[in-house]
Amino acid sequence: SVGAVGFESLRQALIGENPLERERLWQKMYRYLAYYGRQGAGMQMLSGVDIALWDIAGKAWGQPISILLGGRYRERVKGYASTLFRPTPDDMKRAVAEYLEHGFLAIKFGWGVFGYDAALDIALVKAARDEAGPEIDLMVDGGWYGANYANPYKPRPLRDWIKVVRHLEELDVFWLEDFLHPENVAGYGEIAPHRSGLRIAAGEQLAGYYEFERLADEGKVDVLQPDLSRCGGLTVGKQIADLALRKQIDCAPHAWLTDVLKAASLHLNAYLMNSLYLEYNVSSASLLNNLCTTKLKLEDGYIAVPTGPGLGVEVDPKMVERFRVL
Repeated sequence: SVGAVGFESLRQALIGENPLERERLWQKMYRYLAYYGRQGAGMQMLSGVDIALWDIAGKAWGQPISILLGGRYRERVKGYASTLFRPTPDDMKRAVAEYLEHGFLAIKFGWGVFGYDAALDIALVKAARDEAGPEIDLMVDGGWYGANYANPYKPRPLRDWIKVVRHLEELDVFWLEDFLHPENVAGYGEIAPHRSGLRIAAGEQLAGYYEFERLADEGKVDVLQPDLSRCGGLTVGKQIADLALRKQIDCAPHAWLTDVLKAASLHLNAYLMNSLYLEYNVSSASLLNNLCTTKLKLEDGYIAVPTGPGLGVEVDPKMVERFRVL
């Protein structure tokens, strides 16, 4: 399988190497995976190893990763509740009330029933806005394909997305995310002239620096969303953060998985000169919430950037054994 071949390739690339040489090792791993791993499983494996190498370096020097990246502009990051669209307006209102009670200052609804019926889409977002009031930021994740195998397609043409964009602007949505096929960069570029205040965010399924450069230049998005477990790890994440600064756009890492990814994303957010939000998955899944012994908790709408060396969180070996597949 690609996974087995990829693991073996990375093993051969790393044995006997100095783990502190992160940049050189990234290039070596990338070349070992070049023919079958520049995206997908290969790049995700490389990303995990790269994050581990940054953790090792931080522990070796006794510094948090954010310091190794170049410095901390902040000690905490505002978090948004990341959750699925509910099927009815009343359900949306109840969800908003729940997350506000937990202390969130922003909420993102995504996937689920969104993207099939424009009238329902707008009704759901309007219900959320009515419940949240004007001071709470609302984000929408369009989810470019269906969330279930029974109906995995969302063939909404660009002209209809333009209409949805205008309605979302009226509802003061903070950003609209990943609603087109991730490789349809030209489509994002076509949408750009038709919106004024609504930010367009994308990039969670892209890998490598050059795809994000194209997304910024041709897609004209407002927010780059690298997922550090997919894009190439913190090494590429830093490059994307620097790209966003040069292009005078924003960077908001996608972080819908475990506290390992959340911690890495917090460090990148701390390094960003202009940090928007940290994605905070509100799922109760055991692997998501219990992989690390250190908990990254929301307090007053914010999550503190870890101050310990490396990632600043430790993986629970019992959880690793429980979910081990190889």
